Amino acid sequence: MVTSNANKVVEVAAFFKGALEVTHVALEIPEHRSDDVGDIAKGKAQYAYDKLRAPLIVDDTGFSIDALNGFPGPYAAYVLHTIGYPGILKLMDGEKNRNAHFTTAIAFADESGIHVFTGTIHGSITTSPQGNNGFGYDPIVDINGRTLAEMSLEEKSGISHRAKALVAFRDWFCGKHRSGSK
Repeated sequence: MVTSNANKVVEVAAFFKGALEVTHVALEIPEHRSDDVGDIAKGKAQYAYDKLRAPLIVDDTGFSIDALNGFPGPYAAYVLHTIGYPGILKLMDGEKNRNAHFTTAIAFADESGIHVFTGTIHGSITTSPQGNNGFGYDPIVDINGRTLAEMSLEEKSGISHRAKALVAFRDWFCGKHRSGSK
């Protein structure tokens, strides 16, 4: 997995539970700009594959808040690094509609090309951070009564947006290799 975020590698490895060896390659990849996380992941995968010439996966995640017209969307990492989730909570002061969702795109690249798989999870923005696990926006995103930061890594890895994208990737990848096609 090519990423500068080691937390993502931990989640991916937890998802595969040893069934697939996940190796971390910390390669700085230029951020491709798009409103579509799938397009961003595809651009990142192409760049990484051109540099490494080995099968790999990359991901990109967007975080969209309904009351903020989808903000921060694919710019979630930038917003997290600039105003953090305290800034998001401030923007949400007084908002009744607290619905939000994460979408992750996993892009797999090999000699045959690039394949993109997506997953989405819906939740709501809390009024204050809760929990000590996870990373990023996890302490302020409630999924069915608990924040992602209140869940164990194993529990989060079973329901998250990244897990849903990984399920789609795994099903495709295993099907591809079972049938003997390349």
